[in-house]
Amino acid sequence: MSSLLIKNGTILTMDPSQTVVNGDIYIEDGIIMEIPSSKTDADQVIDASGNLVLPGFVQVHVHLNQTLFRGLADDMDVVDWLKKRIWPLEQAHSLSSVYASARLSILELLRSGTTTVVTLETMNHTEAVFQAAEEMGIRAVCGNAIMDRWEAGTEMKGENTDLALAKSLDLLDRFHGKSNNRIQYAFCPRGTRNATDDLWQEVGRIARENNARIHTHAAENKAQTDLLSEYGGSEVLYLDKMGVLGENLILAHAIWLSEEEHDLIASTGTHVAHCPSANLKLASGFAPIPIMLEKGINVAVGADGAPCNNNLDAFLEMRLAALIHKPLFGPKCMPAQKVLEMITLGGARAAGLEQDIGSIEVGKKADLILLNQAVPHAYPLLGSDPASRVVYEHQSRDVDTVIIDGNVILQNGHLVGMDEEDILVQSELERTKLLERLAEPIKSEMLL
Repeated sequence: MSSLLIKNGTILTMDPSQTVVNGDIYIEDGIIMEIPSSKTDADQVIDASGNLVLPGFVQVHVHLNQTLFRGLADDMDVVDWLKKRIWPLEQAHSLSSVYASARLSILELLRSGTTTVVTLETMNHTEAVFQAAEEMGIRAVCGNAIMDRWEAGTEMKGENTDLALAKSLDLLDRFHGKSNNRIQYAFCPRGTRNATDDLWQEVGRIARENNARIHTHAAENKAQTDLLSEYGGSEVLYLDKMGVLGENLILAHAIWLSEEEHDLIASTGTHVAHCPSANLKLASGFAPIPIMLEKGINVAVGADGAPCNNNLDAFLEMRLAALIHKPLFGPKCMPAQKVLEMITLGGARAAGLEQDIGSIEVGKKADLILLNQAVPHAYPLLGSDPASRVVYEHQSRDVDTVIIDGNVILQNGHLVGMDEEDILVQSELERTKLLERLAEPIKSEMLL
């Protein structure tokens, strides 16, 4: 039995009463046992004086394999972004380049306080993402992109339906529930444009049988969404027809939806991943999140991928989520406490992990972060709401400590027991090799 005592912190529990506790947390074998705690000793003691203690952030839409493409697809229309950059780059990936990209992504996520991530990867080499997640200690729900249909205009080509499903079933068998259930598999049809009716229906059945999540893109770009009429109409209505709407489904973006579709999402318990940075950079639009929240839809947060965001920073996503809706819906539409809930409990609900993480409560897993409050951009403290400080003032560089499953993964702002410099060096080497593998017309267009 191992024990951990966190002393003297200001604890934002995110429990149903939104309790703030000044005191200690006692943890045994990765489980929160007492809060506030009267214990005075443990195998490991962390002094959290001057720190905010929070549940770890949960991001529910990220592409770890794409971080190696950072800065290679800026200021582009989404169709050109897919056709001329992302799809060719993904096709040039190798096992080692996906591994390097995933490690770089996870380093960035951990250093900005994200302890759980739900990811949608490319068609191949997803085992390297699972390997990186296992080694680096992050909680991860990952899946490879399932595609059996060619997406017109983007050159994104699918594969045989049986092969696509077989690859997912193999990954499910190998990784779902590993590392004390810290690693899980999600079925990830890339989108309604990329998967046939047969594939969608089979994914729905298999995911339900295996208690697994389904994670996909929906209604991100207006022009692409309008094209779906040939495949059965608007995306949420189509997914309802396929029988996949429900509590195990996460829809990334969900911008261009009708009121009927909002009602369907709400009534089926389907989750939405809000990705404000990516939606702004690709000029995709503004998801009407206040309307969704009013309807009772569980909305969580995701950074999406580095090529359409350029970073995976949870603090930037929180701040944008709180700000961009106010001009249309009013200053009270996205209060800081609600935004903080979206990236903690909201994310946990979307990932199917709300019984284990998302709040600091007795019996839950110890996935926690400590923020240093002694920074100029968060002062003065007197009288200010700590949730507002997290959303509007704090930055990723304020993350001092990250704990996952009761294990200290990051301390004093750096990974424990891992060589960060090696992660950076290997990412640069693998990007060089990946770019060399690109076909010549693409290389020339990218001015390489």
